[in-house]
Amino acid sequence: MKLHCLFVCFMVFLDQANCLNNGLALTPPMGWMSWQRYRCTTNCTLYPYECISEWLIRNATDLLVSEGYAELGYKYVIIDDCWMMTSRDDLGKLHPDPDRFTSGMHALSNYVHSKGLKFGIYQDYGVKTCAGYPGLLGHMEIDANTFAEWEVDYVKVDGCNSDPWTMDEGYPKFGRYLNKTGRPMVYSCSWPYYQREQNVPINFAAIAEHCNLWRLYEDVQDSWGVGAGSVRDIMDYYANRKDVTQYAGPGHWNDPDMLIIGNFGLTVWQSEAQMAVWAVLAAPLLLSTDLANVQPELKHILQNKRVIAINQDPLGIQGERIHTREKINTWVRPISPKVGEHFSFAVAFVSYRADGMPYRYNVTVLNLGLRNPAGYIVNDLFGTSYCDEMVKPTSLLQVRINPSGVVFLELKAVSQKQCEQEEESKC
Repeated sequence: MKLHCLFVCFMVFLDQANCLNNGLALTPPMGWMSWQRYRCTTNCTLYPYECISEWLIRNATDLLVSEGYAELGYKYVIIDDCWMMTSRDDLGKLHPDPDRFTSGMHALSNYVHSKGLKFGIYQDYGVKTCAGYPGLLGHMEIDANTFAEWEVDYVKVDGCNSDPWTMDEGYPKFGRYLNKTGRPMVYSCSWPYYQREQNVPINFAAIAEHCNLWRLYEDVQDSWGVGAGSVRDIMDYYANRKDVTQYAGPGHWNDPDMLIIGNFGLTVWQSEAQMAVWAVLAAPLLLSTDLANVQPELKHILQNKRVIAINQDPLGIQGERIHTREKINTWVRPISPKVGEHFSFAVAFVSYRADGMPYRYNVTVLNLGLRNPAGYIVNDLFGTSYCDEMVKPTSLLQVRINPSGVVFLELKAVSQKQCEQEEESKC
């Protein structure tokens, strides 16, 4: 009997050690990441305010706090590629570029923590990173230990210069080394993206077991609708990949990549559309922009508390595009509160039209799949088309959507008792 109990305890321990099981990212991570806006800019003489450097990361940290992002949940400050020296030291250890990170990475981490934020860093499951710096292969344990020594809170692992057929073993292996350090670190994987590129079968159940979030599709580009990686292209890709929706949930998320709101490629209306769809997708909200120069109307989008609440909904259910009609894409996500068997919902009507004027669009609540007989209280999260208005499943929703824009609604389920407390005309 005693041997049996010891065996069971050992198997439970082994299972925990082999899984991520870090208790992190119970809602999608929020923060700032360097890549999309600053790429691999390393010439600090020519570009002193844009190069990947200690100054850039400290400045982003300060701005997240001073501009009000941090208090809304944007708490991770993440360095992407190009922070390292071009070679490891004699012991195989990584070091930051000494000219661009003069105080060292641990000091930078301490600075981020001193502001109440969390520090993230980049590596690559390959012999080299995408930009040609030293990769993880052959150094997994030492890199995990180094990141723990630097008090890192978030690790993004890319997949350039590697064999996608070995990722099913390699990504979990590095995750185990992160666990072994004893320091909680969010683990962001690019595992399925590189397997998809090489037509390697993808085991999403294993990915959700071993990663907190994962990239499946192209890097986001600063464009609404031109080419691979444009915001529209990414929306369409996830709209057509309903097979991955089931793997998202507290602690493990599909990652359609960074928010580009505040950069060069999106209008205000398109920025609202990206924010709305990322909220429906339960996507990480990782800004990649010059925080000092975000226009007020775009900052308002990024700091919309009601939209952030949709994204961070504790149920953690990823939404889907349910239909496209008249070049209007309808995205729906179940959210809390739940009344009996009926969820509340977030609904985004995204326009792909180019009419040059707002488009009138009508749909019944029931045609969105919302069947709560007591009804819903509707609010427009970006506009004023609905404000605490009661609707039933048979009610007609009428919206006007700007070209390449969005109308984003929250429909909060009510009980029959709540309905009866409303004015009779609304029930």
